[in-house]
Order: sequence, then C-alpha cells, then structure tokens
Amino acid sequence: MFTTLLGRHRPSAHPGKKIGAAATGFAMPDRRAPRTAPRDTSTHLPLMDAALRPVTEATPETHLCRETILSRDQHIAAYQFMLREGTRNRIRSSGLHIRHAYTELLVRNVAQIAAGQLPGQRLVFVAVPDSFLGHPSLELLPRDRTVLTLEHAGDTEPAFAAAVPEHLTRLRQAGIRIALPAPESEPAFAALQDLADVIVLDAGELDAESGLRLADRIRAEAPQAALLVRNLAGPEDFRFLHALGASYFQGSFITRRENWSDRELPPNAARLADLIARLRNDGDTSEITALIKQDAALTVRLLRYINSAANGLPNPVSSIEHAFMLLGRGALQRWLTMLLCSSGSGRGRVPAVLETALARARMMEQLAERKNPAVREALFLTGLLSLIDIILQVSLERAMTSLAVDPAIQAAVLRGEGPYAAALELALACESDDALRIRQAAGRCALSPERATSLHFEALAWAWAVQN
Repeated sequence: MFTTLLGRHRPSAHPGKKIGAAATGFAMPDRRAPRTAPRDTSTHLPLMDAALRPVTEATPETHLCRETILSRDQHIAAYQFMLREGTRNRIRSSGLHIRHAYTELLVRNVAQIAAGQLPGQRLVFVAVPDSFLGHPSLELLPRDRTVLTLEHAGDTEPAFAAAVPEHLTRLRQAGIRIALPAPESEPAFAALQDLADVIVLDAGELDAESGLRLADRIRAEAPQAALLVRNLAGPEDFRFLHALGASYFQGSFITRRENWSDRELPPNAARLADLIARLRNDGDTSEITALIKQDAALTVRLLRYINSAANGLPNPVSSIEHAFMLLGRGALQRWLTMLLCSSGSGRGRVPAVLETALARARMMEQLAERKNPAVREALFLTGLLSLIDIILQVSLERAMTSLAVDPAIQAAVLRGEGPYAAALELALACESDDALRIRQAAGRCALSPERATSLHFEALAWAWAVQN
C-alpha cells in the first residue's frame, strides 16, 4: 500500500482502460437532446434514432455522480451511481428516447467502472427508470454486485407497465438486486414491495414518529428487503436510523465535522505527528531516527517497507539510519503522514473518509502533473489533510498545528485561500451533485468540466487500487 502511495509504483486506474474516460461519454446525447423534447411514449427504441434531432452545439455538461453507501458498521458497502440533478431535471420532460440515451450511457459507464478495481465485494447501485428494465445494456452490469434503483418514468405505456413485475422477477433470477422507493414516496411501486431486495427511504422526509411507523410497516410487508436511508445529514441521523434497523446509509454525514475541540491526539497519533513536524521543520536527523527506534512497531514497519520487493533494492536494509538516507525527508514525511491517516482506519466512518481524502489527494496531485515535484507533493498533502480532523477526531486547527503543516496548505484547508485553494475546491466540487460548481471550479483551474470529472474518477480508481 505505502509503496503505491509514495509513488514508486502507481497502479493503473483500470487494467487496459481508463475509468475516468468513461465519465465523459455524454457528448452525443447532449448535442441531440433538445431542451424541450417532444413527448414520446414508446418504450424500447434504438439509442440514436433519427427522431433525435440535433440541436445547437454546446459544451457538454458532466453528468455522472457517485455517492458512498455505508453498512451498519460504517464500512463502505456500495456506491450509488446516477445522473447529476441538473441533468435529471433537464431531461425529465424529454421523451423516452432522450432519457433512455442518457440512462444507457450511465449504465455503460458504471459497467466499465464495476469491471475494474472495486475493492472487496462492494455493490453498485444504479438509478434507472422502470421503462428501461428491458434494455439489453443492463446485461453489461456485474450480476452479483448490481442493485438497480428504480425510478418511475411516469409516461410508460400500459402494456410495459404491466410487464414490470415480470422484468423484476427475471432480473432477480439473474442475480441482480432491486431497490424500490418506499410506497409513501412513490405509490406506483406499492404493489411491487415483495420483489424488492432494498427499500429506499429519505431521511429528510422522516421524523422520529414517522420513521418508526414506516420501518415497522416495511418489516411487516417486505421482510426480505433491507433498508437504505438517503440524505443523512449528520451522525445523529445515522444513530437514530441505525437503531431503527436500517442496513445501508447514504448522505453527507460521512464527511460531516463534529465538535472535537476538547480532544487531544491519541498517543500513537501524537508520536507520528511529532515525527512529521520534526521532518517538516528540518529537525536533527539523529534525533528523528532515535525517536523512530524507540517505537518497535514503527521500526518494523519502516524496514519492512524499505525492503519490499517493489523498491528493488540490491541488498536488504537493516538500520533506520540507512532507511532514512535512502528515502529522504520528503518521502519519509509522506509515508508517516499516510501511516498517521490510516492509524484510525478501524474506527467508524474513518475508512470511508480516508478513501475520500486519498481520492482528493491523487486528483490534486494529477492537476499539477507538469509542475515540479514539490508542488505536486504539496497538493497531494493538501487533499489528504483536508479531512484529517475527521480521521483523527480532533479539531482541524489542532491537527494542523500538531503536524506543523506548511502555511500554504493550512491556508487552503482552513480558509480556502492561497495557491492550493482552487485545486482543493475543484476536488470538492467533483464530489458534489452540482454541475455549475464543477464548471466554475474547473474554469479556475483552466480545465474543462469533462477533464475534471475524468480526473476525479481516475483518482477514485487509484484510491480503490491502493485499498486492493
């Protein structure tokens, strides 16, 4: 893992393919999708039928977005892939030709991503309209890892609507799971609850009383289905819905900050932070190596790393002094920072937060691929440390001070200022569902939104490869 992170061996985002490139394939339907499309109630038509009249050329928007879904133990269980809200709003009044064109490209993108380096047995939730259930592109999705999240098309022909249960049964028999919204939010699917593997609730629509009532009713009427709750805003929402028996949790609570102003760094984290600060401040080499040798576990890990096959050293290294000389201060500081970030990876939502921080770090580093190594390293650390308070569960200010972080990195992380702020804002924007925010942030970095989205997904694939 640390060999990859230190840059001595960088995994490809996807063997033989570039995952990020998949996220930019929406140009054709963008050019063909009229802002107001004629109504079309047919259910299964060729993707690029002549009826899809081209319109004025425009810069294609970025359409694909992803959200992390956690399990009850707050480990990453799945990812939700969907069209961005702006795209969904834009095509909502279009005919099925247009909506199916976008949905097919979404499915093909997700199939390519899922065929790559998803860690472990994580699932992919893919939002599709019920009118799309017979589309052949669904066969591209990995059957054992896919959950189709159904949306009601609203204008599906009666004959096709009547066939929805048959389609769901066929898909489930093939191994694909089905997620349906709760009947209260989508009455059209009320009669299909017995075919659901997952029932989706919206935390924003629940209070304590309605949540208890709805959870009890779903357990009675669809006992086979797990509960997924979206739009959890904070940790208190997670705790409440966890007590209700929900299995999957999605929302901004994952990276929501809490008040940790009264907390100190844990002893192990404090030792690592002290070493990082000494390296940052050009501390005495003999003092730094002596402190490392006082920690037997750290000594073993450092020697194991420096002697790993990936480093290709002709002779084994047996002393910390020799390891220090070979690595240099910059690489050792990066290695210790990664070790610090992973030190809390067994706690709650920290693994999900660390994955986000790694993807930010990698994306920001890639933004500076033509700049000098010092700038690339600073951008990597800016992304990595942007969530260090949640990882260590201390205040962000305390974490920055303990690590003696470079003032320019502090300015970006704490105040959104300085030379690295624009790159951090772009990384944050790409995690959002806001296409306008992405376009504006990409413009400040002299990038197209398509290139920014591509870099985001390449960085995410890199973070997955690191975990693998």
